[in-house]
Formats: sequence, structure tokens, C-alpha cells
Amino acid sequence: MDARAGTPAQPSDLIDVDQVVGAYYDLAPDPDDPAQQVVFGTSGHRGSSLDHAFNEAHIVAITAAIVEYRRDQGTDGPLFIGRDTHALSEPAWRTALEVLAAAEVDVMVDARDSWTPTPAVSQSILLHNQTRFAEGTPGLAAPGSGLADGIVVTPSHNPPRDGGFKYNPPHGGPAGSDATGWIADRANEILRTGVGQVKRVPLETALAADSTHRHDYLSTYVDDLSNVLDLEAIRTSGVRIGADPLGGASVEYWAAIAERYDLDLTVVNPQVDPRWSFMTLDWDGKIRMDCSSSYAMASLVEKMAADAPFDIATGNDADSDRHGIVTADGLMNPNHFLAVAIEYLFGGARPSWPAGAAVGKTLVSSALIDRVAAGLDRRLVEVPVGFKWFVPGLLSGEVGFGGEESAGASFLRKDGRVWSTDKDGILLALLASEILATTGRSPSEHHAAQVERHGQSWYARVDAAATREQKARLGALAPSDVTSTTLAGQDITATLTEAPGNGAKIGGLKVTTADAWFAARPSGTEDVYKIYAESFVSAEHLAEVQDAAKTLVGEVLG
Repeated sequence: MDARAGTPAQPSDLIDVDQVVGAYYDLAPDPDDPAQQVVFGTSGHRGSSLDHAFNEAHIVAITAAIVEYRRDQGTDGPLFIGRDTHALSEPAWRTALEVLAAAEVDVMVDARDSWTPTPAVSQSILLHNQTRFAEGTPGLAAPGSGLADGIVVTPSHNPPRDGGFKYNPPHGGPAGSDATGWIADRANEILRTGVGQVKRVPLETALAADSTHRHDYLSTYVDDLSNVLDLEAIRTSGVRIGADPLGGASVEYWAAIAERYDLDLTVVNPQVDPRWSFMTLDWDGKIRMDCSSSYAMASLVEKMAADAPFDIATGNDADSDRHGIVTADGLMNPNHFLAVAIEYLFGGARPSWPAGAAVGKTLVSSALIDRVAAGLDRRLVEVPVGFKWFVPGLLSGEVGFGGEESAGASFLRKDGRVWSTDKDGILLALLASEILATTGRSPSEHHAAQVERHGQSWYARVDAAATREQKARLGALAPSDVTSTTLAGQDITATLTEAPGNGAKIGGLKVTTADAWFAARPSGTEDVYKIYAESFVSAEHLAEVQDAAKTLVGEVLG
């Protein structure tokens, strides 16, 4: 924990935008250095131009690989492309457009020449593809049917020095490892052979090309919100909403939502600054637009505590795929709000949803969700980390709500059809106001009632040191490798290396007892493994679970 966590950023904390953007164009990656190669995580390729990890060569190579991939897959419809407010996002967007136009790919750029939230890209892809869904199946029509896909240029909540680039295939959600693996391998091959071989056109030519089209992402998204949320209830109740875009892509969307639906909604801070000079520092002293962090959200929390100008205050990260909910009781834990949202939506707020629609959660999300789902008599689908695992269920309607502990979620339209297959922070933020408007109680009050019924839990994530070899062993464990029969004084009830919801490898280990659990997963970027843990006994018992987890994993890894 940095001593300045939660305090306003100082000039020394800010990036030099010209330096970051200049490095994007001036520095070239070493294709033989793993740290400078294209690597797709759960949300695309991320890195900083200053570290030779996000430079023009990377974007040329990734975009060229995507052109080849979509052609091989028979994806011949338009490609929807959006960007957030990071300093590197517009340069990368420009580079991508130059490559896409040269390849004669039909590209849908923002009609306002502005920023586009991740969920708006996902929604536009799905709206285009909705007439191309295969009858009676959860999948899409055959290749060659004019299916659309997309690119979002964003590193999400990452610090201002970073850039990010992710691909969404025709299902509208984050690409799976089969796609990202192929794209990354091909991009790295292009880096090695030389990006100069990739055909490009000047930006002015790309913007004027017949294959480049203007698309009104904002109106398409905002006008459709009434089909997934009860915005009339919010309006008539007079709920006072404070929306803080945290300098991200949702800034103009929130203003448009307020006007379109006549809501008592104030954009708390409409400022956009690629340095994020107005932010408070996160737990480690870095500027990070993490709307689930009490340190990054300190100014909004303080404002609510000081004069309570709003009934609900919300935050979004830079690409608006995450949400933060602030009530009179402070910033809600993401797990707590997910549990409240699930109980509200499945408890009668969406009567037209499919009767068998399941509750989806990642396996590192709170077990409170398990208890809530059981109380609702709803099937629980527990999947590995990564929103991509919810895509098939949301697309088919078999999953009504998919959420992960890092404050990302989406759910079905009122009529049970798919809304988005990527995380939607704007949607979840507005749901908090709907809950207050229709029930008369804030989400934090609903959580207090859940605690009365299901018990209080203590949840945390910590890191433990691990070598590269140990991380590899952790990712390849089998349940039989664990010989312990107890965890922090309780009998072990399950040892998992595959997610029970879909049988997919979790890339680590999860161990459960009657009142506690932990999950251990190797970090993809650092020499540590992450330990997620929860106890329904006490804070002290949580510490015991964390210590026992380190011991158990240490014994297994040797």
C-alpha cells in the first residue's frame, strides 16, 4: 500500500503525453524479446510505448493478423471499431484504420470522431448480426453471411502510459483463446518478417475510402437502453444520479442518457485529460481508472459523504466496461453489488426472461452469489476467469446474467434476448438507480438484507511469489496433486482445476470448504500467483484461509 493512496495526483505522477505518443511512433519492438512481443491476455494486447510493448509496429502487425483471421473465418461483414481516451488509443486507431482500409475491409468508425465505450461496440456488432443468427441455435449463421466483428482500442482501467487493443469476433464478446492465440502468433510472425510488408494507405485516404463508413454508436446505444432497463421508473421516481466517467469514453454517453430520458443525472466530472490529472491515486500510488477501487474513487466517495448531493453515484473505467456503485454507505464491494443485482433481476424484475436462465459467475467471485442463486432456485454456472466464458450463454439466453468479481457484468434485455456479450459498466451503473427507484431501497441496503439471510463474508485477493516454473506447474495441476484434507480448520469439500459450469481448465486451483474457499492462479505478467479467498466465519478466519492456501500451494509446487 502506497502512503499516498487515495490522495490527488501530483504533477510528478503525470505522464508526458508527447513522450508517450512519440515513443509509439519512434520506438520499434525487438521481436525476439518476449516482453516486446504481442501477447493477448483476457482483454487483448496491452503495454506501454515507453517499454517497446505497444508501438506502431505492434498495431500494424495485429491489425494485419486480424484481417487474415477474419478472412479465414469467412467473416465478410463490417468491422466496428472504437477507442477510449488513453493517449495511445487515437494513434493506434489511426494505424489500424490505415491497414484496414488498405485491405478494403468495411469499417464502421464513430460518426462524431469521438470515443466509443466497449459495450457500445459489442451492442452494435450484435444489432448488425441479429438478423443473421441461426434459427433455433445459440450460434451464428454460416460464414459468408455478412457477419460483423469489431476492434476496441483500449487498455481499460490501466494507467495513462498504457495502450490496449482487443478483438471481438461476430458473437460480440471478447475473443476466445483459439482466436487470440492465432492472431498473436501471426502478429509476432509479421513483426519478425517486417511490418513494412503490410499494405497501408495514408489516414486521409483511409477516412475517404468507400469502405470507411460513419456509424452513430452513441444514439444506437442510448436509444436502445429502454429495452434493457426501466428508465421510466428512474425518471418518475426522481432518483438523483451522479455519474463520474473518470475521464473515460462514457463522458458524452452519460450526458446523452440524461437528456434522452429526462433523468435527474449530473455528469460529476466531464473533463477528459489523457494524463488523468484529476484522479486520486490507486492503492499502489499509480493513476488507475479502477472504479471498483476506493482509492481511485476517493473523490466521489468523499463528495457523497460530505453533502450527499446524489441518491446514487457511479463510476466507470476508461472504456466503460466496469462499474463502481456509491451509496450513502460508501463504495460497494463489486461482489456485493453483483449479488444484489442478481437477486433483483431474477427475483421478479424481469418476468419475460427464459424460465431456465442461469446465473453466471467467475469462480473467483463471492460465494454469496452461490447462496443467492440457491435461494432463488436458479442454476449457477461457474466459469473460469474471463468474460468470454459468458458469451455463449448470453447469446442463447441460457445465462440471464454474467458477472465477475472485478466489477464487470452484463445481462439480457427485458424480453430475454441478448443485449451485449461484453461487460457493460454503464448498464450496471444505471441498474443501481433502477433498483432504488423500484424498491425504495439502495443497493447497499439490499446487501445488508442479504447478509441477514445468507451471512456476512470477508473477501480479499493477495499475491504470493512464484518462479516461472512454479507458475507453469500451478497452471497444470490436477485435483489429485492436493493431498490435504482440511483448510483452516474445516474439511475440504472440493478441489477443482476445472470450472464446474463448463468443464474448462481454470489455469490454477480452487479449494472449498463449507464456509470458505480459495483460488490460486498464476499471474501472466509478474513472478507471483494470485490468491483469491473468502470466509463466512470472520476476518481472522479469512487470514487463516490465506495462510493455509499459501502453505497448501507451496507444498504442491515444491
